[in-house]
Amino acid sequence: MVRLTLKIKAELENVTDLQPTDDFEYFFKVKCTQCNETHKKTISINRHEKYEVAGGKGGMANFVWKCGLCKREASARFEPSFPTQPYSEENEQLAPFVTLDCRNLEFVGFDPKGTWKCVGVKSGTVFDDVDLSEGEWSDYDEKSALPVGVSNVEGEWSRA
Repeated sequence: MVRLTLKIKAELENVTDLQPTDDFEYFFKVKCTQCNETHKKTISINRHEKYEVAGGKGGMANFVWKCGLCKREASARFEPSFPTQPYSEENEQLAPFVTLDCRNLEFVGFDPKGTWKCVGVKSGTVFDDVDLSEGEWSDYDEKSALPVGVSNVEGEWSRA
């Protein structure tokens, strides 16, 4: 098994602690490590969904996939000892976000669409309906009288 970590960075305007909501669907591009075929579609993974791994002696994974080209089964599961890390815009650098144990696959892309949450920097206001489906989000923080927003979310995979 290979552990892969997704690091993200984003431009945050007057907010911090960007993180997915509890029922978040992660959207990734996936590639078979056996034949190097990249799946044509973006796949989704949910932390709360579990699937049985064939021949895995009762093993479970959050994602099970059979490569369309070589027919080899692959799987991935969220690493429980590495929970999702909230992102704050310190140094505008890539920061570790989530780690997955992968078997016979690699993730090669990340799509931030879905519902996120964040916190107003000056007010502490929780914004729990941050929709990044269009790649960015903006709102207004009434308590601090400041515009808030998230844009330019990028992701990069590396071995953990």
